[in-house]
Amino acid sequence: MTDLSTVLETTGALAGAGSLGYAKVYAPRVYWSLVGLPVTWGRFSFTYRYTMDVCGLTVQPSRLRAFLARNIAHTEVQPVPPKVRHVRGTSTGLRVTLRLPAGLEPADLVAASERLRHAWGVHSVTVTETKPGHVELRMTGYDVLRRVRMPRRARPEGLAVPVALREDGTAFVRDYRQIPMALTLGANNSGKSVYQRNLIKGLAKLPVALVGIDCKRGVEHSAYAARLSALATTPDDSASLLDVLVGEMESRFDLLSLHGVSDMWDLPTGLRPVPVIVLVDEVAELFLISSKKDEERRERIVTALIRLAQMARAVGIYLEVCGQRFGSELGRGATMLRAQLTGRVVHRVNDKQTAEMGLADVAPDAVMAASLIPAERPGTAVAADSSGGWAKIRTPHTTRAEAAAVCREFAHLVPDFPALDPYRPHVPAGVPVPGPSLVKPIPVTD
Repeated sequence: MTDLSTVLETTGALAGAGSLGYAKVYAPRVYWSLVGLPVTWGRFSFTYRYTMDVCGLTVQPSRLRAFLARNIAHTEVQPVPPKVRHVRGTSTGLRVTLRLPAGLEPADLVAASERLRHAWGVHSVTVTETKPGHVELRMTGYDVLRRVRMPRRARPEGLAVPVALREDGTAFVRDYRQIPMALTLGANNSGKSVYQRNLIKGLAKLPVALVGIDCKRGVEHSAYAARLSALATTPDDSASLLDVLVGEMESRFDLLSLHGVSDMWDLPTGLRPVPVIVLVDEVAELFLISSKKDEERRERIVTALIRLAQMARAVGIYLEVCGQRFGSELGRGATMLRAQLTGRVVHRVNDKQTAEMGLADVAPDAVMAASLIPAERPGTAVAADSSGGWAKIRTPHTTRAEAAAVCREFAHLVPDFPALDPYRPHVPAGVPVPGPSLVKPIPVTD
């Protein structure tokens, strides 16, 4: 009987260890919740003061505190680390809210994030300022970008779409009210098209007008024709369409002036024009020319894009520009246009200079991270904005057929936009599914 009990205990222990090993690889959320979270929480609690001290994240105590320690408590004066206000476990990591003492700033913790990551044995540590004097350490227990699962609560309101997953386990949201103009760069097979599919898939469900500019004869955007209000597939059509959008922008400014407001969202709901999202698939095709006679068209396109990028935010017209490379070598106006595109998303690129084009002027620290994105992880990118903050993200895989199906489902949301009717793409009729024949076959006889 004793031998049987020993065998059962050993078998149970081996089965439990095997289950944990399986969960660590194939169900990391389960493994983190059962094993990783308690271990990391305990390690953080027991080593917090020592870790902060050796990482240089402490300050000397005040004179009053030092006096009380020496004369009242009769203890050694200890350096003061940030005070832990709140600790909360999540399905992907650990969130710690800290109150910074006088003499420390969030940049100090950002600089020490790699040391904190190794000290507490987590996958990554991200520092976010929640309010003056308070920061949140977002520790991620495992690589959440290896298998992307969007958070269930990622349902923002307004003109915002959750597009990708951040490295800290939160959703990367493309909010056009906060960042109206954006630039997305990436080499072939880097996931740039998948990022755009997720964006279109989310925007198709919102009451907005979608305008596509795809000079590759529409091979990318033609699948979304059911939801597009306009589509230009050649540089000539793009120039004409952009002129129409500039005219629409000017008429909307007249409407704002008439009602004495400076922003479209200050108008009453009944008078507010529909927002317009302009999706440019490959911006280089709008800049490149093959002969001198194309220079006039190029000037029209560049001038219209710059005007829209500079002023159209106030009237609800937003630019989403994509390309493989976007530098001064494209010609006059390229650098000026890029400076107006506040949001930046850079996927894997072919050279460091392209990463610098997208990130160096807004988040210099992110250039190296974008240069090290591996080819075997398509969809991984670095997202940044003019605030200097940046994060590594990855887009969930979405096929072209899935995005096209959502566009057909919400085709009824295409707004009434007479100015764009001449550019409305042709929507092919659905091919009927072959069914059983109703003709009774006649047997062949001699």
